[in-house]
Amino acid sequence: MNIDLLIKMVNEISAFFAVETDQDQAVRSVAHHLKRYWEPRMRVQIIAYYEQRQGAGLVELAKRAVAQLAAESKATGTQTAGVSPKPDSAR
Repeated sequence: MNIDLLIKMVNEISAFFAVETDQDQAVRSVAHHLKRYWEPRMRVQIIAYYEQRQGAGLVELAKRAVAQLAAESKATGTQTAGVSPKPDSAR
């Protein structure tokens, strides 16, 4: 999937949960949404993007949520290797 679309989607999901007064809960809510509704390949791709580009283009809430997913994937041994976002020139 196009990484720009994934970035847009995560930012829109984050905007929905941004009204939460507890920002830690908002991070958990965004991460939970991504785990529950996103296809695994989409999650792997956004995590790889976050790790390679430090989440450039993601709003702060989205960065924190994807960072949480990345930490969870490392803790559980979920593979992100071999899946990388398209380089800037391929967009």
